[in-house]
Amino acid sequence: MVDTLGVAVVGFGWMGRVHTRAYARVRHHYPHLPLRPELVTVAEEVPGRAEEAAAQFGFARATRDWREVAADPRVRAVSVTAPNHLHREIGVAMAEAGKHLWIEKPVGLTAADARAVADAVAAAGVQGAVGFNYRNAPAVEAARDLIASGGIGTVTHVRIRLFSDYAAHPDGALAWRYERRRGGSGVLGDLASHGADLARFLLGEITSLVADTAVFVPWRARPAGATAGHALAPGGEPGRVENEDYVGCLLRFASGARGVLEACRTSVGEQNNYGFEVHGTRGAVFWDFRRMNELGVSRGTTYQDQPVSTVQAGPGDGEFAAFQPGAGNAMGYDDLKVIEAGRFLRSIAEGIPYGATLQDAVRSAAVLDAMARSSQSETWVDVPAP
Repeated sequence: MVDTLGVAVVGFGWMGRVHTRAYARVRHHYPHLPLRPELVTVAEEVPGRAEEAAAQFGFARATRDWREVAADPRVRAVSVTAPNHLHREIGVAMAEAGKHLWIEKPVGLTAADARAVADAVAAAGVQGAVGFNYRNAPAVEAARDLIASGGIGTVTHVRIRLFSDYAAHPDGALAWRYERRRGGSGVLGDLASHGADLARFLLGEITSLVADTAVFVPWRARPAGATAGHALAPGGEPGRVENEDYVGCLLRFASGARGVLEACRTSVGEQNNYGFEVHGTRGAVFWDFRRMNELGVSRGTTYQDQPVSTVQAGPGDGEFAAFQPGAGNAMGYDDLKVIEAGRFLRSIAEGIPYGATLQDAVRSAAVLDAMARSSQSETWVDVPAP
């Protein structure tokens, strides 16, 4: 028997749309899920946006007040895709109201925010999932399996990069993400949070780090009204950017491995250049999000001049089989969110967490807080143990 699960989406920018599409598609790919999501409510404070979302996607109700979602007994699970500064308040309120929670990273502005949401989820006995979508790529899961099995020997070092040009234009609008109060730590929370999660997912806990940050576009134009995505605001009144455009970081892992994590939102010529290179004593593995269904793999016993092979993700890797019948058939970004939705619903149905959890958000946030402290002190700092 399939149970209907009333769901709501709070915050309806681009990511709210992605979550909604994932709910709509999830049973296409996971037909045996014992839960069928039903779109009950969409909440968005920008006038008219919730109504447009309801008309387009079929939500039964639209509201500008997320508190109405918390009070609605028909809603049993909530996606929180609102701006970062609202994550803690909304996340805690939804958990305390008994709603299962799928919340976007970085889960607030600090590790304390992420921990407050995690504690509320644990106290309420509900399930909590976090939007670390890149770990869901079947090729990334295959890389993790290869590393864990010793396929490249003992890991010595990793390089993780997240470069994008979404903030490179000097006329880019001074939206919430560039304000410390609402956007937090800039590129740290936006992109480096994914990097910290990938580092932990692949190699385990980070114990210490040293970081440097910079702002490369210090002034932006204030927009005349509500913005969506990365809008331009030419001619607007200039305002100062309060958080980081760039972070470069050296990492030490509990395993003894070393790492480099670098993220930038103002990299001209780079569009979602996200990926990693993991080196071991007998090989290496490489992944590029722009070719997310491929891995570069080098392994063997020649050490010097050892070739790299391109390996296509296939039905034996991660959740690939739920989307495509054979290697070489491409998956896309939205598919990663469908995987996330499937794992979230499975967690609710079975009462066991699957995929990235609030504890993963807390650990990622602890790494980001350490980066911020290190940048300020210009020294190595320890990352608190779990």
